[in-house]
Amino acid sequence: MATLIHTLADHSDDVNYCAFSSSCLATCSLDKTIRVYSLNNFTELPYSPLKGHTYAVHCCCFSPSGHILASCSTDGTTMVWDTGDGRMLAVLEQPSGSPVRVCRFSPESTYLVSGAADGSVVLWNTQSLKLYRSGNVKDGSLVACAFSPNGNFFVTGSSCGDLTVWDDKMRCLYNEKAHDLGVTCCDISSQPISDGEHGFRYFQMASCGQDNHIKLWHILFADFLGVELKYKCTLNGHSAPVLACAFSSDGQMLVSGSVDKCVIIYETTTGNTLHTLSQHTRYVTTCAFAPYSPLLATGSMDKTVNIWQFDLKQPCAANTVENEPKVAVEDWSEDDVSAWLCAQDLADFVGLFKMNNIDGKELLNLTKESLAKELKIESLGLRSKVLQKIEELRMKMISVSAAVPDEFLCPITRELMKDPVIAADGYSYEKEAMENWISNKRRSSPMTNLPLPSLMLTPNRTLKMAISRWLETQHK
Repeated sequence: MATLIHTLADHSDDVNYCAFSSSCLATCSLDKTIRVYSLNNFTELPYSPLKGHTYAVHCCCFSPSGHILASCSTDGTTMVWDTGDGRMLAVLEQPSGSPVRVCRFSPESTYLVSGAADGSVVLWNTQSLKLYRSGNVKDGSLVACAFSPNGNFFVTGSSCGDLTVWDDKMRCLYNEKAHDLGVTCCDISSQPISDGEHGFRYFQMASCGQDNHIKLWHILFADFLGVELKYKCTLNGHSAPVLACAFSSDGQMLVSGSVDKCVIIYETTTGNTLHTLSQHTRYVTTCAFAPYSPLLATGSMDKTVNIWQFDLKQPCAANTVENEPKVAVEDWSEDDVSAWLCAQDLADFVGLFKMNNIDGKELLNLTKESLAKELKIESLGLRSKVLQKIEELRMKMISVSAAVPDEFLCPITRELMKDPVIAADGYSYEKEAMENWISNKRRSSPMTNLPLPSLMLTPNRTLKMAISRWLETQHK
């Protein structure tokens, strides 16, 4: 069930785009402004609206950490803002001066892409805020852009209907005619798909266009194969050009907005329509899922942004896996636990758990000792796997039942930290995430983009204890 919980009506002209961070919603409009709202109560932040563009603002996006906001405009510029106080950090002028239609940060915040009406696409270095590389699509205006979750490539869409795949050196890797009357938007799911036949992992992409269609694609990126773009299927439902599309953070839902004034939410695995929302009175120009809460924002030429909330029992809203029972874990029956075991590839334990009458409450109380001594699971590897799945289940329960304090979330993964460490920039990160950051030869801070004076990581035991105490209160 999708419920309309709030309507924002502060813009004085068409809403062109909306974007979420973990704590804020940003919207931009033909009225030349960007507005920023808190997700706690949808009140506008003190520094909002952001003013600086001299013409319509077409797009806005947050950096992965949420500390920086970018916006682009008909005035030929992409502006970079500090979301802490609303300061303008930089004005990036498109070399050609052409109206900028779309902007996107790369997943690791190294680059910011801006695409313009003359087909030019620019990669900006976010640390120096200088132009890094530039290129051009073959024909038409550049109107859409999406990065792969690993940051190895990004895709642009043009008004002539092409999808173009670029690497992070601005080399054109692949080009595909996707929509006869022009692409309007594209998005790449953050969840990869395994291909059992070849052992590859695909990224799922959606594109929409003036032809009324939404198309799903599989993208394979491998150094030895290059890029392969495979058409999967077309999602129907809209009766007019589709202007926007976006995946949910878990990849299980896709939302689209159209000239027909409707918003349609699809289940990506089946293509089935889950919801059709028709509260807007003019074209729906933008739609976005929140990354860490069951919220959806839709914006329209009716000058409003609608905020929708999903029933937490829905699979995608609660990040549950397929076939997982849709009731509170504490209330699971033994059969519900059996279904959960099967969904986690632990079907071999169904008989053992049933024999020991393990229901939801018992499942959450299982420990390393009880698995070994009471359930007689001898393999350390299997015990560890079961405990890991149970811990993931507990994390899902916590994310649904209570807002995790922001200081407990890793700035890189935006997940609750288990082993926090302090880096040389003074910020705390999940150890594994920061080690991966450094191993990819990035010597800049994920939070400030400034060079790290040292790569030393120091355990943050105080923060780890605080997180443990907070978790204990959630389990009571």
